[in-house]
Amino acid sequence: MAYDLEEQDQLDAFKTWWKVNGSKVTNAVIALALAYAAYQGWNIYQSNQALQASSKYDMLVSGEAKDLKTIQSISGEIMDKYSSTPYAGRAAVMVAKANLEANDSKSAKAQYEWAIKNAKEDAIKAVASLQLAALLLVEKQYDQALSTLEANKVAGYEGLVADLKGDVLVAQGKKDLAKKSYEDALKHFESNSRFAGFTKNKLEALGS
Repeated sequence: MAYDLEEQDQLDAFKTWWKVNGSKVTNAVIALALAYAAYQGWNIYQSNQALQASSKYDMLVSGEAKDLKTIQSISGEIMDKYSSTPYAGRAAVMVAKANLEANDSKSAKAQYEWAIKNAKEDAIKAVASLQLAALLLVEKQYDQALSTLEANKVAGYEGLVADLKGDVLVAQGKKDLAKKSYEDALKHFESNSRFAGFTKNKLEALGS
């Protein structure tokens, strides 16, 4: 195929440019291809992880895992191997509850703390925080309970946090501060909700 002079000049210019920059372009294309392949591979890996974790978590919620050792084993595997999935935090909360029922508060606290730190869902972090604080209250570790509640900043849980904080303050004999905390809790509850009813009863018991 014959080229006119202008086309030939353009072709020569391109050849010269390619000779200088061709390897850079090729390397860039390869790098982009590798990055895309890695991205796709990561997505597939994450999907597989979530699928496997979901299958194991179903064993916990379906009641298939009935005894404590089985619950501990399955939950531990999810937390260890599938910590990047939402199921790990949920499993931590479930096994903590099972350990509490078996009077192993030490393990339960460790699992609640794990969930607070590692859970992928804010709701699970909030629930773990509330349950840990309630456990610390029962054990009369009031300062730790309050610290745990203060650190709980998950939106939507302000009422429950304030209500439990009031319980801790009552246990400490700080009646006036407890009242303020219960009143704060009521600001976050629907006026006719069950939670609001409980909190109002507590205020009435304090002489409000």
